[in-house]
Amino acid sequence: MLKKRITKLLIGTNNKGKFKEITNLLPKNIKVFSTSQFKLKSPREYGKSFEENSLIKSKFFSKKAKMLCLADDSGLEIDLLNKQPGIYSARWAGSKLDFNIAIHKVYNELKKKDKNWQKKKIKARFICALSICYYNKKIICVRGSINGKISRIPKGKNGFGYDPIFIPEKHKKTFAEMKPSYKYKLDHRSKAFKKIKKFL
Repeated sequence: MLKKRITKLLIGTNNKGKFKEITNLLPKNIKVFSTSQFKLKSPREYGKSFEENSLIKSKFFSKKAKMLCLADDSGLEIDLLNKQPGIYSARWAGSKLDFNIAIHKVYNELKKKDKNWQKKKIKARFICALSICYYNKKIICVRGSINGKISRIPKGKNGFGYDPIFIPEKHKKTFAEMKPSYKYKLDHRSKAFKKIKKFL
């Protein structure tokens, strides 16, 4: 446990959508820094779980910037695809992180598994691992998740990543159709945040 409250925090991501959402979830008294301010490129993610990859990022960015870092590793698991893309969710989007490519690949892979997949409920979940590190020291690492299903077609222009094809349980709209302020209170990242509030 940290001896004093956090007042400055580096957000360990080069994903603008994640940076915006994490900043919105943080208490307003914390001064936030981005990796772009330090001109930092992302490390290679060689972990075998969301938690491992989150820690790789928070430790790497913390050492580079010499400050406390919060990093996220998140992704989409689809049951019909044996929980793919999972920890490789960003890689499915290619080197330019074009999630139109990733979404197209999801639909192609679903079609390979079941030509009639659009007529069925395709179970999926978003998972987020959040970690806070100071150099090589892990302060905390937690996981949040939300269950749902895959939309037959992409819908909505809000959000980022796979948001246009994910419909959370007990809802009819995709994440990308929801107001960001509503989605932030509902999704996997907010659920993970609730577990680290005591550190903030």
